[in-house]
Amino acid sequence: MLPLVIASGLFLLMAVTLLWLLSLLLRDTGIVDVFWGLGFVFVYWLSYALAAQPATARHLLLGLLVTIWGVRLALHILRRNWGQGEDFRYARWRQEAGKAWWWRSYFKVFLLQGVILWLVAWPLLATMANTNPQPVVWLDVLALLVWVSGFIFEAGGDWQLSRFKKDPANKGSLMTSGLWRYTRHPNYFGDALIWWAFYLFAVAAGGWWTIFSPLLMTYLLRRVSGVAMLERTLRETKPGYAAYMSRTNAFFPGLPRDTSKNTQENNNENLST
Repeated sequence: MLPLVIASGLFLLMAVTLLWLLSLLLRDTGIVDVFWGLGFVFVYWLSYALAAQPATARHLLLGLLVTIWGVRLALHILRRNWGQGEDFRYARWRQEAGKAWWWRSYFKVFLLQGVILWLVAWPLLATMANTNPQPVVWLDVLALLVWVSGFIFEAGGDWQLSRFKKDPANKGSLMTSGLWRYTRHPNYFGDALIWWAFYLFAVAAGGWWTIFSPLLMTYLLRRVSGVAMLERTLRETKPGYAAYMSRTNAFFPGLPRDTSKNTQENNNENLST
């Protein structure tokens, strides 16, 4: 395990440094988001090449799932951001930092994301480091089912939102149908599920102790760079978003709540006063 951890860490340090240099030429810090999914693909197959044992069915299945997830996510972000300029988060940080952004961006964005990527990838490394060629067990089947569920929510949510935005008739409107009817962020929920699936593969290979990885990803998606950050902007810029929030779960899917009764009660109170 240790050689794979060291090798992946050195690879990511080199990769994010080169990516940072490229961002200085392009004046676009957002390219780091495209690398996020691909980074896990590179780390996994690097560990596959360095592992000192024959590949098992679990190794190959996990590699396939990581590749499908990482490449799809990278292509989705690339298509979404193409020709749109720098992401508003990085643009705001660039403006706040002024001339110091060229070096601050390395630590605040690239190196930080590289470290997080490295830590989150440990279940993948733990699965690859397993030296006992075991057959596929029930945990692997469960992991596959969780991964499929997560992929449906993440890729399906992204696809539905992309189609919605392409329709000129929906300009300025909220996406509240499909998967977005049951959770305000099906893509983030799906992403969290996928990392719990990767963790289950690690558990099947003896890497139960890497539970910090899915816990960290779930926390980041819910409280830091995912739901929390996006909704601060949406509440200010999207008309009707407050009403959408009142009836729809933020993260975990659930049936929409009926807010008509509360609205009627509020109206009655206003009339009585």
